[in-house]
Amino acid sequence: MKQFFIAMSLMGALFTTGCQKQYIPNTEILDTDFNRDVINFCERYRHAVEDLNVGLLLSLASPRYFDNSGTPSGDDDVDKSGLEDLLNSRFSPIEDIRFEIKYRAVFEETSVIYIEYTYTMSFQYTIDGETQWKNHTGDNRLELERAENGFLVLSGM
Repeated sequence: MKQFFIAMSLMGALFTTGCQKQYIPNTEILDTDFNRDVINFCERYRHAVEDLNVGLLLSLASPRYFDNSGTPSGDDDVDKSGLEDLLNSRFSPIEDIRFEIKYRAVFEETSVIYIEYTYTMSFQYTIDGETQWKNHTGDNRLELERAENGFLVLSGM
């Protein structure tokens, strides 16, 4: 009888470990092929920000890109045609940047893929000859659409 309980305990342990959800390392995202593809795309975006690579960021943006900056006023809305100027103005004073992302959720609704994340950004800039460091942490959401070779950003840069 003791052998039976040992065998059942071992089978139970194997069953529970075999059914545990697997997550993409360093994320809260289930490890699926689709989610890995999305996170890999987002990592290209993250690296482009760290490299201050406006050209690459523009290539990742959909022709339908539009961002209302989370405000009701239309004064700060940006479409694809205004994205280059926005990125250049944000990046121009920055000398060095570190951009970390903690991915919290990936989901798709009505052909839009949403990536919710928390970011930490540290950057060095010079104003009036004085070099300063600034840190910022916040939550953001990228919105993607499927494209011929992967994804494009609809909103959230």
